[in-house]
Amino acid sequence: MAQVNSSIKKDLYQIEIKTPTGNIIHADEPLDKGGKDSGFSPKELLTAALSACTSATIRMYADRKGWDLQEVRMNVELSEADESTLFTRKIELIGNLDEAQKKRLLFVANSCPVHKILTHQIEFHTLIVDQS
Repeated sequence: MAQVNSSIKKDLYQIEIKTPTGNIIHADEPLDKGGKDSGFSPKELLTAALSACTSATIRMYADRKGWDLQEVRMNVELSEADESTLFTRKIELIGNLDEAQKKRLLFVANSCPVHKILTHQIEFHTLIVDQS
């Protein structure tokens, strides 16, 4: 299970996000949405999660196989139109890999845990809790 806690006070759109282990990131809205663009927007955070998970999954698989993968570079775009959302991942695999290895790593990219979450049915349970 993944868990984060976030807090926004009076400073418009300035959100602090913390993990239970103490990692902290900041989120904000872009200038055109009234924010200060001082952190990732919520959609950038979602896109970043897919990028990070895909990169790590590819890296772990190549390491396990002993393949000469020096670096994974990735560009991920999220676009929306009406009732659909499209993630486009452009993956650059730097190293001494043959076509069969590249094809396998593409399959692995589509198997990363965040990709699986985003392509399966998603449910939300939202609760208002008492102040503690």
